[in-house]
Parts: sequence; structure tokens; C-alpha cells
Amino acid sequence: MILTESVKGLENTSAPDFHLPAADGKNYSLADFADAKILAVIFICNHCPYVKAILPRLNRLAEDFRERRVAFVGINSNDSTDYPEDSFEKMKEVKINFPYLHDESQEVATKYHAVCTPDIFVFDANRKLAYHGRLDDDWQEEEKVSREELKEALEKILVGETIPREEQIPSMGCSIKWKR
Repeated sequence: MILTESVKGLENTSAPDFHLPAADGKNYSLADFADAKILAVIFICNHCPYVKAILPRLNRLAEDFRERRVAFVGINSNDSTDYPEDSFEKMKEVKINFPYLHDESQEVATKYHAVCTPDIFVFDANRKLAYHGRLDDDWQEEEKVSREELKEALEKILVGETIPREEQIPSMGCSIKWKR
């Protein structure tokens, strides 16, 4: 496991399009989320301990914000040849309440400048990057969380507030497993 932090300095960039198959049997593109006020695109995978620890929290956030037209989408870009636990078939076994997409070519991760799992990108209604940071201040032990940064960011973006760059602490986790 190589600890990696998300890339800084991507504020206000546009959401790159994607056309990917999902674990639910459907295919999704950016246009499928056009009705969402906010779109959270989160690069995750099956084997990463950071993702495993926070997935229940992501599921709760997705459920809590669904009626407020906040959409979540997970994207797995890991090389499943060297990491078979991250295969498309294994993705179907993950308990997740939002679309979980497979980026086999790794082109989408490259377009987003995603580098770790989890790597969280939140886009406003104009699909401009409004938040690129971590979920909260204690990925490992939920009971020790004192600041829910993603939740706070979603609340602010919903009312039109800007998240200052200094409040966007990079996410950290396992590096994306790139193909050789």
C-alpha cells in the first residue's frame, strides 16, 4: 500500500465526460447526471483499506443528500490484472448505493487527474470543480471524526457558497494501480 495524496490546484475545472459500464449492469455518462445540482465523482476500488473504511460513510452521505439532488458516482480505475480483487466481476459484490463504474482503460482517471483511492471530486450545477478534498478528518476511526469536510462542502455548494482552497485538504489513500 502506497499512501498517496490527491492533486492540488484543479479548482474550477470542468468535469470531463465519461462513458463507462457499471456494476448495476447499466452504462453511464456525465449526461446521465444532468439533473443533479451537485455531482460527486469518487475514485474508489474494492481492495483499498482507506475505501473499505469510509464506504459506509459515503453510502450514508449519498442517501442523505439524494433528495436534495446530489448525485454520487464511484469509479474504479485500478488495473485488475495485477489486482484481481478490483475486477469488474468483484465490483458487483460491493455494497454501494450509487453507481459504481469501471474505468478499465484508465482514461477517465487520467482526465480527472485522479491519483488515489479515495479521490473525491465535487462538481457544482455548472459541472465546475467546487471541492476536491477528503471525506473527513479521521478515515480510520469514524467515532473520532470531528469534522465532516465532504458533508460541509456539499451543504455550502448547495447554497451557492465557495469552498476556499485552504479548506480543501487533499484526500489520501492507496495509489491508483496503473497498468504497466
